[in-house]
Amino acid sequence: MTETAQPTPKADERVKEMSRMRKALIRPELGGIVGAVAVFTFFLLFAFDSGMFNSQGVMNWSVVSAQFMIIAVGACLLMIAGEFDLSVGSMIGFSGMLIAIFSVTYSWPVWIAIIVTFGIALSIGALNGFIVIRTGLPSFIVTLAFLFILRGLTIYLPQTLERKTIIGGVRDAAEGDWLGAIFGGKILQGLFVWLGDTGIIGVFERGTRAGQPVVDGIPMLIVWAIILIVFGHVLLTKTRFGNWIFASGGDAEAARYSGVPVNRVKIMMFMFTAFCATVFATCQVMEFGSAGADRGLLKEFEAIIAVVIGGALLTGGYGSVIGAALGALIFGVVQQGLFFAGVESSLFRVFLGVILLFAVILNTYIRRLITGER
Repeated sequence: MTETAQPTPKADERVKEMSRMRKALIRPELGGIVGAVAVFTFFLLFAFDSGMFNSQGVMNWSVVSAQFMIIAVGACLLMIAGEFDLSVGSMIGFSGMLIAIFSVTYSWPVWIAIIVTFGIALSIGALNGFIVIRTGLPSFIVTLAFLFILRGLTIYLPQTLERKTIIGGVRDAAEGDWLGAIFGGKILQGLFVWLGDTGIIGVFERGTRAGQPVVDGIPMLIVWAIILIVFGHVLLTKTRFGNWIFASGGDAEAARYSGVPVNRVKIMMFMFTAFCATVFATCQVMEFGSAGADRGLLKEFEAIIAVVIGGALLTGGYGSVIGAALGALIFGVVQQGLFFAGVESSLFRVFLGVILLFAVILNTYIRRLITGER
């Protein structure tokens, strides 16, 4: 008895298979990957002998990139949720000033100053989100208002209390403080001493630090950047809350009908953005030992640009934390690379404008690929 051959089912013509090329093009990280490869290739060719890629040079642009990464993670998740926060830069200056005022002017223990500052920052982030949700005003307008409010307070408070706009003495106040060390210390110092002893990295040849490695550890700023990137990526791609973030930014009304707590998601993303800004501020204050009223200027725009380079759509519902981190890496490498290459540093702003324009054009093309628009 012979078996009857089963006919091969025909493919449903209504279902279009997505080509591998198309799948690659709609990956949000594509722009960041291409940009990072191009930037590193350029500086390897034109600045390799300048010291940019020795241990000290790598640490320099890694620290700058980490600064961008910390605020870009918060901005990325908020943009994917369909909102903007233009008060990030002012929040950096405001939070740093609060830590200095609490710890130096009022002589609080640094760990209490940091915890209270985080509480205030998260409350302001929640207030931003609450106003946006309750009034229906664009987050652009609401956070622009807070940009001026926080910047004004950052100038007013130290002038009123100390008759100056820079408050120093934070490093002395933080001496031996357990929480201050989490934001301002370094890790793996023993490893770098060994690397210097074995000749893998350079050491100081003269002066009081003779024989010590030129890089003596990894700053906590970089550690915080890595922690936030991993947390943001896992949250966005591996959890139900991550799906809620995409849904809230993609189509908020449809998400509500599906049971997604859109309002809560957006408010929490505003709070997370404020948290990231305060992490940046705390690390900065612990590093410099002071707080200045001008800290954080234009950081909100740099964060948004990094996120856009990383593939996020300005309309929300699409993006990647890894892409945003790559965008921040590009910023850090270019900012330091221009110095090593002997190029006028003011051209960094020109670079920001040009790369933002190209990123928006690329993301618009990707959006059309996704939606089928022409």
